Amino acid sequence: MPRLTSVLLVDDDETANFLNKIVIERAGVTEHLLVAEDGAQALRALATTCQVPGQAQCPELILLDLNMPVLNGIEFLQAYQHLPATQRQGIVVMLLTSASVERDLDQLRGLPLDGILEKPLTVTKLQQLLDEYFPA
Repeated sequence: MPRLTSVLLVDDDETANFLNKIVIERAGVTEHLLVAEDGAQALRALATTCQVPGQAQCPELILLDLNMPVLNGIEFLQAYQHLPATQRQGIVVMLLTSASVERDLDQLRGLPLDGILEKPLTVTKLQQLLDEYFPA
């Protein structure tokens, strides 16, 4: 049985999205997987799906790439932190990146980020994330 009502995957790489969808489906994490190809699309998805607390499509987990066009991961987080608390309540935000974040650590401090996962996403990494942030 899925543990999460919905997951939002934010990445501009179609191949990464395809592979991550397979991993998420294989792990049986959720029935509702939303995909946004940049931070601006992700913000629109949240505005649509998280209007009311506990709305079924509102993601409980956001897997966020760092390097994207339009709004990158840092810019998304900067905008995300200004959303009403009711829209952000209960959402775990994880940076999912293959890039070294060392140069971005100063910018990431103070932003609403729960952790960092290194690509590629695997069932094991996903299970560890669920065990830590969404205990049964």
